[in-house]
Amino acid sequence: MKAKILLIEDDASTAASLEKVLSAEGHDVQLAARGDEGLTRAQHEDFQVVLTDLRLPGLGGLELVAALHAAKPKQPIILMTAHGTTETAIEATKRGACDYLLKPFEADELLDLVASAVASSRLMSEPVEMGESNADRSAIIGKSRAMQAIYKEIGRVAATPATVLIRGATGTGKELIARAIYLHSDRADKPFIAVNCAAIPDALLESELFGHERGAFTGAQARRIGRFEQAHGGTIFLDEIGDLNANTQGKLLRVLQERCIQRLGSEANIPVDVRVLAATHRNLETAIQEKEFREDLYYRLGVVTITLPSLNERPEDIPDLAKYFIRRYGRELGIESPAVQPEAVSYLQTQPWPGNVRELENIIRQALLLARPFAINLDHVQQVLAKARKPATESSQTHAAYITELLARVRSGEAQDAYAQMIAHLEPELYQQAIQLAQGNQARAARWLGVTRLKMREKLTEFGLHPGREGRSK
Repeated sequence: MKAKILLIEDDASTAASLEKVLSAEGHDVQLAARGDEGLTRAQHEDFQVVLTDLRLPGLGGLELVAALHAAKPKQPIILMTAHGTTETAIEATKRGACDYLLKPFEADELLDLVASAVASSRLMSEPVEMGESNADRSAIIGKSRAMQAIYKEIGRVAATPATVLIRGATGTGKELIARAIYLHSDRADKPFIAVNCAAIPDALLESELFGHERGAFTGAQARRIGRFEQAHGGTIFLDEIGDLNANTQGKLLRVLQERCIQRLGSEANIPVDVRVLAATHRNLETAIQEKEFREDLYYRLGVVTITLPSLNERPEDIPDLAKYFIRRYGRELGIESPAVQPEAVSYLQTQPWPGNVRELENIIRQALLLARPFAINLDHVQQVLAKARKPATESSQTHAAYITELLARVRSGEAQDAYAQMIAHLEPELYQQAIQLAQGNQARAARWLGVTRLKMREKLTEFGLHPGREGRSK
């Protein structure tokens, strides 16, 4: 996701270096050399992210961050500071900075934080249209009775302070529902912090949610403000809440009951005013019976419960969904007047959709790529579906056959280094699927694979893969 970024930095060489790194990612970087100049620009222009040094002429330090946050509370601010000013950076975070970087830092670290801030900015700023098939941005599509009932639920609960549990299968759009509740609430001018609990290792999740003190664990070189403190006054969305471990469940229950948190390594209680929205695809009743989820937490979270229908329960919405995704990805892929033939849409309505709306979205995007520059027809849809739904056992058998053949060749002396050859065989497919699943977001794909952005970029180049495009270049 490309963004317009305001960089406030008085050192010309540092500013030039940072601008080069950010511009190489496609971001539009605007420079300001003084704190007061940066504040004026941030007040009168729209930026997705503000990246600022702590010590600046004109206006600096805590005053700058506080003024930036007061001007536009939902605008993410990333603070850059030297090692000796960690406590000041913490205080600035309390006053509105969404994160900070300790100098010196790596380019990959900067880009990851910026990517996260851009995503947060999008979540807080893009409207969520409901029931509209011609929406240009994020939209909850559907005019079926099932979706009309969901819209009514959002209207009833949005303006209340109630905790909401959003339930539904994977791919039904739970995050969109959470954002719609937030945007229609009385906290819409305050932060919206989204946390995917399933995407963060258990060892790091408590620190991510509640923060930690310096020395709380190996590698904790500085105090860190957690997501609950960052969301103070606003809303936190805890996606895949059913995947929390038992210890974190207990701490979350305490937050809901007492409205305060404790950072790891500290016994101090820190009050937080946060509305909690949670989502899960798991059957929590079964998880409770199997002692995997706390019953008391379940009732605390489910003050209000919204259950999303699967796509199979609302096939009448598929034509509108298909048209929406065709317009959306037609623009992204540079396809003029993208279209779909009626028989292709009718066929889509007859299909099972285990991946729900997200699966339909991926199928439409791939069909556009296959059909370009012509209209999507029935054959295009059938080809893409056949490829996407190839049985997992077929893939497993293919890999098993390759391993058998490779080991036989090694045993006979025809080949060597079986492990290296197997990695070379699988690695391109791994990177291709990761970047496709991340929809071209290199930072997200790198995190999923546990590699650096630099490694991700090197591998994409090595394998001829391009973010946002399907498959390898020819």
